[in-house]
Amino acid sequence: MRAIHHPDIKDVVLSRVLYALSDPVRLGVVRQLAQEGEATCSALDGGRPKSSMSHHFRVLREAGLVRTRTDGPAHMNELRRQDIEARFPGLLQAVLSAPPEAGEEG
Repeated sequence: MRAIHHPDIKDVVLSRVLYALSDPVRLGVVRQLAQEGEATCSALDGGRPKSSMSHHFRVLREAGLVRTRTDGPAHMNELRRQDIEARFPGLLQAVLSAPPEAGEEG
């Protein structure tokens, strides 16, 4: 099985984080992970196609927002809350405390 790449937090840049959060589906995933903690891809997919969600999870991982680990056949995802807070203090709290917008998934 191929290893899942996660950027070192020092390599995470604000523009990629903001881009990842600009999509309603990805923002919904981040909100759900913030509330529930670790979750499988299928628990977060909202009935969307696997190929579509794979793209969203890749964007979230590459932005440094989510860490994914393999647990048997499942991929478990968690929000890198402490890493993001250390890199961009207050950003996640501001994003997560904002009211959901129309069309936001999650």
